Amino acid sequence: MEAARDRLVPDVVADGLQVLFCGINPGLMTAATGHHFARPGNRFWPVLHLSGFTPRLMQPAEQRELLSYGLGITNVVARATARADELSAEEYVEGGRLLAGKVARLRPRWLAVVGVTAYRAAFGDRAAQVGSQERTFGNTRVWVLPNPSGLNAHWTAATMAEEFARLRDAA
Repeated sequence: MEAARDRLVPDVVADGLQVLFCGINPGLMTAATGHHFARPGNRFWPVLHLSGFTPRLMQPAEQRELLSYGLGITNVVARATARADELSAEEYVEGGRLLAGKVARLRPRWLAVVGVTAYRAAFGDRAAQVGSQERTFGNTRVWVLPNPSGLNAHWTAATMAEEFARLRDAA
């Protein structure tokens, strides 16, 4: 798993997506497999289904199928780590700058940053809360979602699915 730290995880993107989900950074399992949100305790895939974004529970290895639903996945920071707290403030800021450029090129309808702490760090918005944001990137609106990591005990899969569904309804 240590060798995974040096692997880049390819984005799942296309022009004009309905929603581009943006994780914090790849975990080691994601880097090892090349599949986003691959750690077994991560609730992204179940919540995506429970919220109505996908008609069935998808597995990380099926991530390219998201494009057929107008969905994609990228990360704020490309570097894989065991935990997001291993990232520096500079990495978040640089990641936010690169993400803004990616969004300008791809023009998704919504950018959904999965993790309020990552959003705050990447874009210097200390007061941001989960939900729709005033910030836009061109015509792309921004929504901050709870982090689906199993370490985020403040949110259950059901309450996360409710927030994801609010975004789905807006999109």
